[in-house]
Amino acid sequence: RSPPTDMFETDEYYVVRVEIAGMRDEDFEVAVENHTLYISGSRPDKPERRAYHQMEIRFGKFFTAIGLPGPVNVDQARAEYEDGLLTVRLPKVPPN
Repeated sequence: RSPPTDMFETDEYYVVRVEIAGMRDEDFEVAVENHTLYISGSRPDKPERRAYHQMEIRFGKFFTAIGLPGPVNVDQARAEYEDGLLTVRLPKVPPN
């Protein structure tokens, strides 16, 4: 399962936003390998007995992989989770 994900670029960064509410910073794993950004985690659900009438919110493990269009400086990359959005900013490596 992949959550809704946007990727765009500015002059200085590649920016990836993942929409996944109800999590904490420590619920995510973010890694860059071979020009690909990997984001995974698990959104917990409270184990209580209930009878659903409608069920659209996904719980459990998720994973997404986003190909990066160019080289990035992984050491200066930043991830921030706020208001249900995980935003990863990856600084572009300027061409020589």
